[in-house]
Amino acid sequence: MAANPCTACGACCAAYRVDFHRLDLDTAPGGAVPAALTFPLTANLVRMRGTDDFPPRCVALAGEIGREVRCAIYGNRPGPCHELEPGSDACNRARRRHGMAAILASS
Repeated sequence: MAANPCTACGACCAAYRVDFHRLDLDTAPGGAVPAALTFPLTANLVRMRGTDDFPPRCVALAGEIGREVRCAIYGNRPGPCHELEPGSDACNRARRRHGMAAILASS
């Protein structure tokens, strides 16, 4: 089994704003994302703390980008984080921003 390229990267967690519906928060029935790590944008949207900073870096990201990283809330991460695939255009754009080479998308 190939190693997960994300554990030696973390670029996407330090490149993009992460916005999602408030019903995904752990304060809503069935939600899981820790509300304490977010702030409200609108009546229905929240954003992960740190992703609105310059430079952006999600508060749930632990470790050094491009070396060894992990998501402190991996099992409860928001939808946009689930949807970003290793090797996707968004992944490789984030990697380039941090001086890393592109990776091939998994099939």
